[in-house]
Amino acid sequence: MNSISKLEKNSTYIKVIWNDGEESKFNYLWLRDNCPTAHDKDSRHRMFNILNVSLSINPKKYSISTDGKLEIEWSEGNHISYYDPKWLRENCYTLKNKRKYVSPYKLWDSSLEKDLKSIQIDHDEIVNSDEGLIKWLELLHHTGIAIVKNAPVEKNSALKVLNRISHTRETFFKTPFEVINIPKPNNSAYTAHALRNHMDLPWFENPPGYQFLHCLINSAKGGDSSAVDAFAVADYLRNNEKETFDILVNTPLKFRDKDYTQEAVRTVYGTAISLTKDGDYNDIRYSIATLDALDCHPDIMDSVYKAHHRFGNLLHDTKFQINFRLEPGDIFSFNNRRLLHGRTEFDPNSGQRHLQGYYMDRDEIIGRLNYLKSC
Repeated sequence: MNSISKLEKNSTYIKVIWNDGEESKFNYLWLRDNCPTAHDKDSRHRMFNILNVSLSINPKKYSISTDGKLEIEWSEGNHISYYDPKWLRENCYTLKNKRKYVSPYKLWDSSLEKDLKSIQIDHDEIVNSDEGLIKWLELLHHTGIAIVKNAPVEKNSALKVLNRISHTRETFFKTPFEVINIPKPNNSAYTAHALRNHMDLPWFENPPGYQFLHCLINSAKGGDSSAVDAFAVADYLRNNEKETFDILVNTPLKFRDKDYTQEAVRTVYGTAISLTKDGDYNDIRYSIATLDALDCHPDIMDSVYKAHHRFGNLLHDTKFQINFRLEPGDIFSFNNRRLLHGRTEFDPNSGQRHLQGYYMDRDEIIGRLNYLKSC
């Protein structure tokens, strides 16, 4: 267990020297802002307002308390703060910024098709145990894909297992939305045509983070599913075709949907690949079907199309894509902003194919996983 060995005061920070030799710098404003008394004990929200102190606030007195805490009497407000060393170490930004970033994502390619059992989990295991739920959430967060097996096949029955995570996200498609062949469809998913690998709703400012496709019936000829880890494809470009990668990261593309059932035209700009502050993959925004007429600067239009062409071909390359057939009772679960999904054409006269779809925001997946692992 880490403990504080020594303290040193600087003009803007206190240096904590730990018993293992590590050193941490804690800025005075940061410390005052994060005083344990700053938060309401029930809501856990910060009640203290850092704007109520001056930028020159500093410790009038500081010491290691008898129980090993950092004790500070502040120069303003007649206030004393006590910081637990465990909390300080866990939230130490000095050490965090020294560490090499480790991505939470496990990238995969077509070899996953030989080991589909590694991404499968039984429906009742999730419903009946937190261990099963954690396993499902970890697959979704780290691998971006999971197939729940042996779920009931009654309509709307997937809500029971989804509610183990959180509430679903409503869209104009309704919840659940019916993935069936219908006359006069407002989306190509509601046809029997083949679907290229794509994400759902790229023309939303904030597309749904996760999607769940619950197979009720799949007796028609054709209609096999495909999936590709677009983060893995992006990583391939980053390591092998950097010029193409940079164009996809830096050039906003225009997506558009005109929906006669909603009397709405939705348009949004977004890059094909977006990155986090650590340079990791955050989102993929890709759909040939809803990519609008591009309006990039004429000097870069040719290079943008060449990059888009290359990316699209790799997203359908057999080196990266897996293929499988959904069985009744399967729930195909995936990160909608990482994994692209598609299907082969099916013959509606040869049998039935009926899936029910649900969306959920990424915050719900990660938030639930964080909570369960902290208990």
